[in-house]
Amino acid sequence: MLIGIDPVISPELLDALFRMGHGDELVLGDAFFPGNTFNSRVIRADGVKIPALLEGILALINLDSYVPHPVLMMKPVPGDELDPSVERSFRAVIDRRWPGTPATERIERSAFYERCRKAYAVVMSGETAPYGNIILTKGVIPLKK
Repeated sequence: MLIGIDPVISPELLDALFRMGHGDELVLGDAFFPGNTFNSRVIRADGVKIPALLEGILALINLDSYVPHPVLMMKPVPGDELDPSVERSFRAVIDRRWPGTPATERIERSAFYERCRKAYAVVMSGETAPYGNIILTKGVIPLKK
């Protein structure tokens, strides 16, 4: 345990966050997400919901201000309905930690999976909400003036 680092941040996740460069993407997958199918770097966070992971992660990194949409989620498959409270719970953390972050972009399922293949890592959470997956793009640490 480290002082000042949220206990939801495992040693493996801390290492990944440290090694990621700006523009690298991190997938936070729900408990049912096929992380190992799409990426060879999978970090377990079993039992931890995504808002808690976002709190811990966004205390350590910022989101990329050089891309139009540093936060991505999956569009529902035709016929499925989204629970808007899922995105709201994610955005509440994002907007508190990094105000001014552009709106979340929703991308089609196969495009989401393709981004997962290219992501730096996939974190498998304990999130059970349908469509409870999110991709974050790490930013450059802002210069102090």
